[in-house]
Amino acid sequence: MRWHKRLLVAGVAGVLALTASACAGGQVRGAGGTPQPQPSSGSPAGQTSGPANDATFVYAPNQDVVTDWDPATSYSNEIVALSNIYEGLTRYNSQTKQAEPRLATEWTSSAEGKEWTFKLRQGVKFHTGDPMDAEAAKKAIERTIEKKGGAAYIWDPVDKIEAVDASTLKFTLKYAAPLDLVSSSGYAAWIYDADAVDADGKTTAGTGPYTIDSWKKGEENELTLKAYEDYWGGWKPEQYKKVTFRVTPEITTAWQLLQNGEVNFVRRLNPQLFAQAGTTQGVQTAQAQSFQNLLVLFNTAGGATKDVKVRQALQLAIDYDGLAAALEGSGVKASGLVPEGLIGHVNGMEPKQDLPRAQQLLADAGYGPDLEELKLSLTYAIGDEDQKLLVTLLSSTLKQLNVTLQAKPMNWSAQWDLGKKGGQDIFVMYWYPDYPDAYSWFLNVFKSAEKPQFNLSYLKNAQIDAAIDKLPELTATDKLAAEMEYQKLQQQIIEQEAAVAVPYVQRYQRALSADVQGYQDNPAYPNVVFFYDLKRAG
Repeated sequence: MRWHKRLLVAGVAGVLALTASACAGGQVRGAGGTPQPQPSSGSPAGQTSGPANDATFVYAPNQDVVTDWDPATSYSNEIVALSNIYEGLTRYNSQTKQAEPRLATEWTSSAEGKEWTFKLRQGVKFHTGDPMDAEAAKKAIERTIEKKGGAAYIWDPVDKIEAVDASTLKFTLKYAAPLDLVSSSGYAAWIYDADAVDADGKTTAGTGPYTIDSWKKGEENELTLKAYEDYWGGWKPEQYKKVTFRVTPEITTAWQLLQNGEVNFVRRLNPQLFAQAGTTQGVQTAQAQSFQNLLVLFNTAGGATKDVKVRQALQLAIDYDGLAAALEGSGVKASGLVPEGLIGHVNGMEPKQDLPRAQQLLADAGYGPDLEELKLSLTYAIGDEDQKLLVTLLSSTLKQLNVTLQAKPMNWSAQWDLGKKGGQDIFVMYWYPDYPDAYSWFLNVFKSAEKPQFNLSYLKNAQIDAAIDKLPELTATDKLAAEMEYQKLQQQIIEQEAAVAVPYVQRYQRALSADVQGYQDNPAYPNVVFFYDLKRAG
């Protein structure tokens, strides 16, 4: 979804294997390539009292920011804002590959991993002024579980939550799970004042360093955050007191605004502009490998793509090598559904273009040169140059096969609404995990759904569903068996069902104004800037 993300799911969360060798934070470079030292994003900037400065940090996303304000069900673009308004018990550090303290200062687990006890940070207040204690944290998590929206499935291992005392929270699990990592999720793990939270965003009820100053849905300056002066971490004068999200669909426009000093952060540049940014005065760049891949989802339920031969032909028509070369480092050719660094990644599943075979499959389905013309609709994210490149290359190739691609760039909300109605033949979007685990690709995107949310291939396969349901506990008890099951599922979904093509895994290429210090990319929180960790030089 995504830079969009998702909005539903139910299921079972299991143990993730933390083999994330590819998830280290990226290095930040100043103009001319000079490395800039960056502190870890896992700890607050300091406990010093005093007001933050009046400078406003401007983030330029290419899509609308907020689709859902409720921290229990939020599952989309708003992660970039909510990660600065709300906090979890822990936060994942992509450099150490471990969970670090946030609202919990320490935690222990039983030998079998079925009991977890968290000690909570004392003196923390919600934005409402009420204290954040064990009873409040328990109530927030239970509300998230009860609403069964967003990524609430991450709490499925939980059997019981107890507030032992004001600062002690105890979890009893149904099966072993890494609850410290579950608690670090960028979705459904927020601790909030359950009595005050407002799904419309009129009341912020978190503990984070920022609150909502204004929200103007659909406008260019969509959202502004302001400092929460009573934040438990305190404030230093050089920190940013305000943050504005200025929606800028076109990358070239965002780049110009950055050079003019009108924005501070462009989350993604195309390779040409990224190279230019590296030698531009007043600009610094950041690059990091991600857990985010591009999914090209084929409608398995209706239209011409209901025929598996057509879907297989479309897979074979994509010029994977040409696309990877054209991305010039901003994307790495994928191998299967699961990115490298996560349990379930499979080597040797790199896709290949095969036009003669694609033409034969189309002919078998009644389409192709000298046969009936095939017209297919495709939707993708407006302003995303990488997706546009894929669409341009694919459209050109398909013309040779007498297939016309009717491609439409759209804002995420509109694209997603259309997708939930089954309104296109091909749906292009990004996907990334809720925390460093492969399960969400299978549960959210490929498990059968009566009302599609992110299963936008509309795949329905009871055998695949049953295998998906077994993944969490299998991962907890037998990692080798889990690896084999993940491989089998990927072969079924990609090769047999041909429900999806996976061209590449993103490599983030970002640009910032040179006076920003403290930025650290974290692939566990895609596109999130932790504004509290930043300071303005001078």
